[in-house]
Amino acid sequence: MASTADIRNGLCIKFNHDIYKIIEFLHVKPGKGPAFVRTKLKSLTTGKVLDNTFSAGHKIDVVRVETHTYQYLYNEGVDFHFMNTESYEQITLNRDVLDAPDLLKEGTNVMIQVNTETDMPLSVDMPASIVLEVTYAEPGVKGNTATNATKPATVETGASVNVPLFINEGDKIKIDTATGKYIERV
Repeated sequence: MASTADIRNGLCIKFNHDIYKIIEFLHVKPGKGPAFVRTKLKSLTTGKVLDNTFSAGHKIDVVRVETHTYQYLYNEGVDFHFMNTESYEQITLNRDVLDAPDLLKEGTNVMIQVNTETDMPLSVDMPASIVLEVTYAEPGVKGNTATNATKPATVETGASVNVPLFINEGDKIKIDTATGKYIERV
């Protein structure tokens, strides 16, 4: 058993009969009254995010997790297949477990957190950004550059991303996997 002093980003805990990952936390020591920890928790089974406040010294049940590097192989409908880069063992995960499945390119390495007690995959951490080729983009209209105008473009994985008007078919662009937004042309 750990206490609220051990809370950090990325820590997995058992809470309300479910496993949650701590996304954000803040230790608060008000001038009057006891200290507490304000947290933002993400359910690893449903993906829902909730805010919770723990009083200082509250006992929390930590879940032991191991992080392994897996390579994305292919998908069949809603099932995505990954291979462990060390043991070459393959696992299949549902589309709901992934944060941005539309941006996954075959051969991309991801970090998968596995519960050591049950050997069940808990979460998939994609790289911060990914480089993809634009397969379809309408030509930009000259003169529409007074503001930061954007247009929809389709990338090689089939995802649609809003890009600036100067991006054309065949260009490689960098996309933020957390937000799914255009970063820069590569």
